[in-house]
Amino acid sequence: MSRKAAPAPPAADAAAPAPHYHGHRERLRDRFQEAGADALPDYELLELLLFRSIPQRDVKPLAKELIRRFGSFAEVLGAPASRLTEIKGVGQGVALDLKIVEAALHRMAKGAVAKRTVLSSWSAVLDYCRTTMAFAEREQFRILFLDKKNAVIADEVQQTGTVDHTPVYPREVVRRALELSASAVILAHNHPSGDPTPSGADMRMTRELVDIAKPLGIEIHDHVIVGRDGHVSFRGLGLI
Repeated sequence: MSRKAAPAPPAADAAAPAPHYHGHRERLRDRFQEAGADALPDYELLELLLFRSIPQRDVKPLAKELIRRFGSFAEVLGAPASRLTEIKGVGQGVALDLKIVEAALHRMAKGAVAKRTVLSSWSAVLDYCRTTMAFAEREQFRILFLDKKNAVIADEVQQTGTVDHTPVYPREVVRRALELSASAVILAHNHPSGDPTPSGADMRMTRELVDIAKPLGIEIHDHVIVGRDGHVSFRGLGLI
């Protein structure tokens, strides 16, 4: 008695349907190429970065969660790796990739002011300060040391403090300026709260620094405070 032949198994080389997000990735890349970054909301620009870090998963929910948690594309890149990895789906490798992008942006902004006459490219100085400091979670006190032609000869973070305070020692600032033979300096620090309004301590420290530096022939061109909500220039406020 003959038996019916078992149905043939599916062909081994039958192509499985591509995951739904593959088409989305191509469409998003095409939109970026055709319309540029300005046409994309923050979460979609973040998706484009995550595509390379996470090639086998739909990353739109992760990108949206990162923006929701930290607030913006810039704040995601500025977040410490330890906080990024608190988000489900962000491992050490993904966090490292995001910090590499942040470092590249800092290096790019720094290149716009290095060895240039900063007073003729003031917008580049402000962009640099905002890129490097505005989204940091702790206060940093940065100094740009300038030569006689007002070109940057050194860029140093002198102090890193807490979320609302950085100790600054005016005599140390002047000592370092003398070591570098700087003729002028630009001071910059950030307010992690987001509000760049100068505090009473900021104003007192700046006045003390001006008083110490002036007799030594060192000019304080400006003190810039940056935050998520903008920036404040002491010179623009008439405080220097």
